[in-house]
Amino acid sequence: MSIKSFGEEDTRSVTSRKSQLTHQSNQSSSGGESDSRSDTGAAQQVYPPPIIGKREEANVLRAKGLVALILLFAATGVATVANLLVKKQERKDFETQFAGYATQVMTVSQSRANQFFAALDSFASSVGAQAAAEKRSLNTSWPFYRISEFSVQAQKLAELTGVDNPQVAFAPIVQEDQRDQWNLFAAQQNPLWYQESIESEGYTEYTAQELVNSTIPFIHFYDIENDFQPTPVSGPREVLPVFQVYPVGLFVGSPLMLTNLDSLLASQQTEEVYRITKVTRSPALGFVRMAIAPGVTTPGSQIIQPVFDGADTKAEGRRIVAITMVRLPWLDYFKKVLAEGEDGIVVVLESSCPKLPDDDPFRLIENVIESDRYILSYQIDGPNAVLLGEADLHDPQYDALVVSQKFVDLDVDQSLLPEGSCLPELTLHVYPSAELEDTFQTENSTIYTIVVVVIFVFTSLVFLLYDFSVGRRQRTVMDRIVKQDKIVSDVFPTAIRDRLYGNQAKKTTSGHYNEADEGTLGLDETIYGKSSGIGSTPLADLFPSVTVVFADLVGFTPWSSAREPHQVFILLEAIFGAFDKLAYRHSVFKIETVGDCYVAAAGLPEPTEDHAVVACRFARDCLKKMKDVTVKLEVSLGPDTSDLDLRIGIHR
Repeated sequence: MSIKSFGEEDTRSVTSRKSQLTHQSNQSSSGGESDSRSDTGAAQQVYPPPIIGKREEANVLRAKGLVALILLFAATGVATVANLLVKKQERKDFETQFAGYATQVMTVSQSRANQFFAALDSFASSVGAQAAAEKRSLNTSWPFYRISEFSVQAQKLAELTGVDNPQVAFAPIVQEDQRDQWNLFAAQQNPLWYQESIESEGYTEYTAQELVNSTIPFIHFYDIENDFQPTPVSGPREVLPVFQVYPVGLFVGSPLMLTNLDSLLASQQTEEVYRITKVTRSPALGFVRMAIAPGVTTPGSQIIQPVFDGADTKAEGRRIVAITMVRLPWLDYFKKVLAEGEDGIVVVLESSCPKLPDDDPFRLIENVIESDRYILSYQIDGPNAVLLGEADLHDPQYDALVVSQKFVDLDVDQSLLPEGSCLPELTLHVYPSAELEDTFQTENSTIYTIVVVVIFVFTSLVFLLYDFSVGRRQRTVMDRIVKQDKIVSDVFPTAIRDRLYGNQAKKTTSGHYNEADEGTLGLDETIYGKSSGIGSTPLADLFPSVTVVFADLVGFTPWSSAREPHQVFILLEAIFGAFDKLAYRHSVFKIETVGDCYVAAAGLPEPTEDHAVVACRFARDCLKKMKDVTVKLEVSLGPDTSDLDLRIGIHR
């Protein structure tokens, strides 16, 4: 960082402020002026008393009628504006609250997804490492491997998903010539891991032996055309029989086990996801329907994580020897996202891939609208969630408030995918609902409207009483003086205002007073000169010796081009806010900010002899503060934020 001096020549800075006072007169003041004209006329010509009385009575009646009409329109207008402002504020509160909820939904959902995929990769690596160690010690080989304490490890993985009812399965790859040997291996190992899982999970519905008795003892699939009869797998191809599952009692009220069920023939989705995993050697995701009760299914996703022969999943040449399958019901995924009482948030989950033909004969989902992509809609009510349907079912009136974000992007090279395959990118859209907006609609608008009307009625009564108790002329003069004093106080700084009043006091003391100035404080000539036209002398100050400081951010253009607008705003707000505090501390006058440029001056509006020293100290502190602020913002705005520099120029 460096301070650059632009020169030593004197700079004259002139600050001037002009304000044109607006003279507003109500009808009652007109009545007062009528009195003046009447009094003046009376001095020149005497009217008979009856005629004068009628004129004054007519003037008063017209003034009162006009005032009443103005008050009526004002009351109506203010009541309407108050009603609209309250409704606008309620809408603003609703949108602000929704934005907070949407951010929380996005943050929690994304955090769960990231945590889950990291845990799944760690789980697969652990399985590969354990199998490699067992291979060396026990002389075993794939696919004849059982995960020790599978239920414990799967339960830890399930907890990291943030979902109440995930399903985890382990399936090794079995070649055609290994099927018979696998059937014997599974028959020997099933009682062991059944008992182990029963004890670990506290499962009491069936015993291990009952589960063994219900297990199909060979690799099979269920033939839909043959009344769902278990049929042995045949043909020269590899199979992925389900081996170990969590939870062990997957089907409530039935000891039926998925053991030895060929995953590739169980679902077209599973086969498609496995094809992608095998080619990309990375986890892949697809949509499935999960049984949550007898005869009831719910939309979910199936994630397949490859298990490699060894612990190093990134090493070249490692072959895929098994898969870990996790099924997550989206209904449970969106639970426990918001706190109790934070209701009425609609989330729409959208996939970028086309649908596969529906191969689930038990589909019992309502509100299904045919589309070429998977779209699911849920409503989040506090810690609970409800499936609205398999379609985009948000309320269209809230389209402008949508918050969207890529939810799951596995970052796989699409060119590696088999022809006709698609790895979905999941996008989450968050919308408010009418239920949420209703919580912000109150009776305040009606209450405020009534209060405003009552206030105007009361004011009207007070005005009438005041009109009878105080002379119209004095009331008009005082009202105009108070109004213009308020205008002057609002427009001019204290020093300028006092100078204005001082000039007027001198003029009044010297006898230069014009009756036309009555009620205006006589400020027209004081501010603008006698003519109030071209060539008049304005009220202005000359500052012959000041120091101007120019500061702009070095590297801001390339930095901002790589950032979102809100990140740029955060940076400028933090830096310039810190500069403002320094300016106040050093009594430096901030002039303006233009883009990433900050302009200030020392010696304004109060002249100081050491303005150059003050400006230099201010510039020095700005340099220090710039570095402190950018270092603190590195975490939220990126590591290159601290590379931003500050260039300062000082001109006196």
